[in-house]
Amino acid sequence: MPQADFAYAPASDAAGMPLAASIFADRPMLREELREDVAAAGLALRECGGVGALLEGDARPLGEVVLLDCPALDAAGIAALARLDMRAARSGAQLVISTTVAALDDVFACCDQSDPQILVDPTRAERIVALGRVLAKVPNLRFRELADDDRLTLLRLTEQVGEIAQRLERLGGARPSLLGDDKAFYFESPRRGFAGAPVEHSDGDRLIQTARPPLPDPRLVRRIIQQRRLRAKFFEAELFADPAWEMLLDLTAARAEHTRVSVTSLCIASGVPPTTALRWIGQMTEAGLLERVEDESDRRRVFITLSTPRGGCHGTLFR
Repeated sequence: MPQADFAYAPASDAAGMPLAASIFADRPMLREELREDVAAAGLALRECGGVGALLEGDARPLGEVVLLDCPALDAAGIAALARLDMRAARSGAQLVISTTVAALDDVFACCDQSDPQILVDPTRAERIVALGRVLAKVPNLRFRELADDDRLTLLRLTEQVGEIAQRLERLGGARPSLLGDDKAFYFESPRRGFAGAPVEHSDGDRLIQTARPPLPDPRLVRRIIQQRRLRAKFFEAELFADPAWEMLLDLTAARAEHTRVSVTSLCIASGVPPTTALRWIGQMTEAGLLERVEDESDRRRVFITLSTPRGGCHGTLFR
């Protein structure tokens, strides 16, 4: 089957005003690729320049979509990214950042307000997918007329998503929200009440929390992690990909060892590409399973830790 080419009509907001994009990248070839991708997505180009433009002169209006490439961060880059994150949060702009594994911790630490999409060493296809996720949030967005082959491809994709939804519903797990809210193909995470309600005291007049079970022996957790990784010797790693559980195991062992886990380290522990791991971290943080903790001695660094929900739950993982 020929490759589908889903081209977007000119994107506009609910009022019919055309959406614009701002591009900040120091590599000329990448800037040109981003310019082409923005045009293909139906977005107008408001600004296209180097990262240094973020710190030059007075602040200029941002586009509704901001594409930033920062493979490395120096002091000026950190200042520029922190400023951009704040401006995007205030204006409601959708921020998409491309970076590298080496700069991931610095980038993640700078972006604590705008909830950006962070892509690690992305391919052009991954950047286009990120643009598609942004456009999925735009109301009243229309596609151009699809060719017959494209219609068939879209139908098959819809059928596959429907089958996944039915299986998840039968399992009683997370349920996909394909049409609700603004998140295409988004799987809802458990709510913050997943730990259960506090237990009523015997006198009936006050509520107390149940005692938190002890943490498992970190040597046991590390052994479980090692045994799970041995499967990759015999099967493709993607066959058993379970990033959420791998991250929970790694963070449980780290808490018992009284060590802190950086974003980069947690992405490695997940066993999936960093961009995918970052999406999981975002959803698990939103669900209240994980917490973002700033380094008190260096505000440029951020660590990820298990949250401490009502009643505690970490001790039940290994019972």
